[in-house]
Amino acid sequence: MIRIRNGTAVALILALAACSSGGPLASGDGVFAPGVSGKAEVDNLVVGHRLMAAGEYELALDAYTRAAAVEGLNVDTLSALGSANLRLGRLGQAEDLLRRAAQDAPEFAPAWNNLGVLLMEKGEFAEAAEVFRRAYATDNGNSDAIRENLRLALAKRDADIYAPDQENQEYELVRRADGDTIEPL
Repeated sequence: MIRIRNGTAVALILALAACSSGGPLASGDGVFAPGVSGKAEVDNLVVGHRLMAAGEYELALDAYTRAAAVEGLNVDTLSALGSANLRLGRLGQAEDLLRRAAQDAPEFAPAWNNLGVLLMEKGEFAEAAEVFRRAYATDNGNSDAIRENLRLALAKRDADIYAPDQENQEYELVRRADGDTIEPL
């Protein structure tokens, strides 16, 4: 009878395991780890929209900036960057971006609406009413948010005296959703 000490038994088992082919399910090439699946695609515009909805405007601006780096400065990225800057109180930057978006794509209702919101913030009620009217017409009257913004702008433009309840009205930013539908941002 052969006596094997514990240390010798472990060494013997490890040596035999090293010679093993890897078992019945192992492939013949000797590689057992899974391959790299690649980097996941992230839609930074969607990420930015979700961050805007959560009130994280600075993070949304970062996501929109990444989207612009990937997609270029198209109407969606310009409008999104302008909206984030508007929420951050950077009215000059927001105005430049939103005017460019509206100019580059005159049929894009969210850019017109968001420009109107900016003009309301600046107290330029007459121009805001015209911009909201353009947004409403461009959208064929399908957006309740744009209609409400137009109503408020017309009321402020036409009011001789501010009513206290109109002093702190909230205007809604909008964005393009799936397809051509518009939803609040």
